[in-house]
Amino acid sequence: MNAAYTKMISTVTDWLARHSVDALRVSVGLVFLAFGSLKLFPGVSPAEGLAVGTLERLTFGVVSGGAALLVVAVLEVVIGLTLVTGRFLKTGLVLMAGAMVGFLAPLALFFTDMFPGGPPTLEAQYILKDIVLATAAMVIAARALGARMVAAREAV
Repeated sequence: MNAAYTKMISTVTDWLARHSVDALRVSVGLVFLAFGSLKLFPGVSPAEGLAVGTLERLTFGVVSGGAALLVVAVLEVVIGLTLVTGRFLKTGLVLMAGAMVGFLAPLALFFTDMFPGGPPTLEAQYILKDIVLATAAMVIAARALGARMVAAREAV
C-alpha cells in the first residue's frame, strides 16, 4: 500500500476509535428522548397501547393506564437525557438494562398478537428495533465501565 493511503486509513481509524462510541451514545439517547417524549402526551405515541399493556402485565395490574404510560415515558426520557449528556451515565445504563427487559417483554407476552401468522405487525417491528438498542447499550456500557477501543495495530 502506498504511504498516503496508509496514513489516511490510520487517521480515520484513530478518529473512529475516539468518537464512534460517543456518537452512538448520543444517537441512542436521542432515540430514547424522542420515543419517551411522545409518550408524555397521551394518544401521540404509536406504541402507547403496547407500553401500557406490557407494564400492566409485568406489574400484575398494579401500574396501569395513564400511570403506566407516565412511568414508561419518564423512564425513557431519563435514560435519553443520561445518554445524550453523559451525566449520570452509569445510572442511566442501569435503568436502561432494567428497561430492556420491559421493552423486549412483549415478544413473550404478546407473541401471537405480534406475529399473527404472517409478517410481523408494526408493534413487533417496533420491539425488534429494541434488539439493536440493547446491543448499542452494551457497547456504551463497556466504554462507561472502562473498556477502550484500540486500533488493530495497537492491539497486537
